[in-house]
Formats: sequence, C-alpha cells, structure tokens
Amino acid sequence: MSLQERKLLMAMELSNTNWKLCFGDGSTHRERTIPARAVETLLKEVQRAKEKFALPAEAPVVSCYEAGRDGFWVDRMLTEHGITNYIMDPSSIEVPRQARQRKTDRLDSRKLLKLLVRYELWGERDSFAKVQVPNEEQEAQLRTHRERERLTKERTAHRARIKSLCVLHGVDASKALRVEVSALRDWKARELPTPWLNELRRERNRLKLVDEQLAAVEETQKEALASPQSKAVGQARKLQQLKSIGVQSSWVLCHECFGWREFANRKRLGSFSGLTGTPFDSGDTLREQGISKAGNRRVRTTMIELAWLWLRWQPDSALTHWYLERYAGTKRSRRKGIVALARKLLIALWKYLEQDIVPEGAILKAA
Repeated sequence: MSLQERKLLMAMELSNTNWKLCFGDGSTHRERTIPARAVETLLKEVQRAKEKFALPAEAPVVSCYEAGRDGFWVDRMLTEHGITNYIMDPSSIEVPRQARQRKTDRLDSRKLLKLLVRYELWGERDSFAKVQVPNEEQEAQLRTHRERERLTKERTAHRARIKSLCVLHGVDASKALRVEVSALRDWKARELPTPWLNELRRERNRLKLVDEQLAAVEETQKEALASPQSKAVGQARKLQQLKSIGVQSSWVLCHECFGWREFANRKRLGSFSGLTGTPFDSGDTLREQGISKAGNRRVRTTMIELAWLWLRWQPDSALTHWYLERYAGTKRSRRKGIVALARKLLIALWKYLEQDIVPEGAILKAA
C-alpha cells in the first residue's frame, strides 16, 4: 500500500466517564484515553496519531464503535469532521467460546480495531454488521411511540400496585380504580389506615399523570396522521387502509422499519426483524433452534400481535388460508405457525408500501 493510500484506523470504546481510543494502520497500534465527549481532545489525538504513524495530515481516517447508550450523535460528530465512521452491531462481534474470558475497555478497543482492519484493509465485509444511522429528524420521530411504550408500562405498574394494596386489606380490587380512596373499606367494613390511604392517593395521582401524558402522546400521533409531513407517517396512514392494522401497529412498523431503512430483499427484512430460523445442521444432526431474535424487538413483537389480528380480521386472505392449511392443529403448531405467518406478513406489508401490491385476498377499510 502506497503512502497516499494509507489510512488511519481508529476504534473507540465509549463509556460514561472516559473514551478508550485505539489507533492503527494495519501493522501497529497506539492507545489513548480521553475524557468522555471531549471532541477537541479527540481531534488532537487523531492528528498526533497521524504524526506517529508518519501519515500525511490529509490522510483519510476511518473509525468505529459499538452501538450503545451514546446513540448516533458521535457518528454525526465524526462525519462532520471528515471521518468515515461505522457503528457496529454488538451482536455481530465475534467472541471466544471459553467459559471465562478477560474483558476490559483496552481489550475491547483492540478487538474493535482488529475487526476494522479486517473490514477496511482486508476486504472482509462480513467481519461485522453495520448499524444503519437515521438522520436527526428520523431519530426524533422514534421518540413518540417509544415514550408511549414506556408510559404504558408505567400505567400498568401503577394499576397493579393500587390493586395489590387493596387486596392486602380484603378490598375488592375491581373497585380500586373506580371508587374514591376515602370510600374504600377493608374486610370488616372499616376505613383503611391512614398510611395506606396516603400511599393509595399518591399512586392514584401518579396514575392520573401517566394517563394525561399518554393522552397527549396519542393526540400528537392523531394530529400527525391527519396531515402527514414525513415518509414514515405517510406510510403509517397507508398501512391503516388494511383491515386489522391500527394506529399503534402501523406507527411502530413505519418508524422502526419501513420509514427510513432500506432492504435489498426479503431475506434482509426477515433478518432485521429477527423472525428468521436458526437451523443447527452439523453431520447427522439437524434441528431447528427457533427464531434468531437478533433483530428489532419492537418490530418482532408488533408483527406477532398483528399476525393474530390478521387471522381474525382477514379470514379470506391467502396468508390466512396458508396458515390454516398448515398449522390449524395443536396449540403448539399454531404458536409455531404464527411466527411463520408474521414473517410472511411483514414481507407482504413491505411490498404493499414499496410496490402498491395489496396482499392477496386482503380487505381494505371503507373510505
């Protein structure tokens, strides 16, 4: 490799307090530790590394780091300063098979650098999987349904806590959310002790706040769907034309999957959702280990729920007939088949959005 073709490679192990940097050029490496989020210090270390490796100041820089809590701002910062960056999918990184293995930030950064060398210099494109990076607007649109998901869990937790507190005194749990706290009576028709009443009031107040916030989030979705301003929202509105698909399922699918991600073929789409099988075929041993579950969990969960709804609301579709012919037997076979249906349905919805191909036999909602 000539001097003009040489690159500076940089692997980053990110943490909340420090960033471990490991520089290399394919033959040697250099390690440095800087404070987290110290952008100017990072750029200075890049220049020093070029000097140490006798690279010209204009030599290209290629970096990588694992996807994690820091999200995508680091990628945007590096790109803005002319650095080519890859965000690695952690589940695609090779690990030793020993029962116990050493793990430190220094060793992790070296491992990432080796993978980057294999990818960038040796041409091993399957050495790791890259995470597709959304733009800032697309990333911001993910917050609506993810906030709703968290608020829904909080609402369930508050309701369960209120009912549990009532059951401890023999109070009918069905009344816990409908009756004023002061009107609740225990198993002997007595008023609940003051500490219990105070805790119940606080739980009810938190539940009321969560309900208000949920209503605000859903109102935001309603307004967006009424006047779509982005590709994802427009696709969500189009999906809702199919019977069985509602606001939340279409919103999640289009913002997590269809709205900004690109898939070369249906196999890529299936792998992204984690709904593809993982066969174990070695010698005379052949068995299926179940679905990979390596993709987007929100898409996977939504598609399983949507598959059951599809069977109910699209009884005359080709997909429903396919499922009933093969899996309408035991409970075990139905549960196994619903995963296969979810995968096929995901591909059918993709074709519907990209090519306007309505799933065979599917019913569209009345305008």
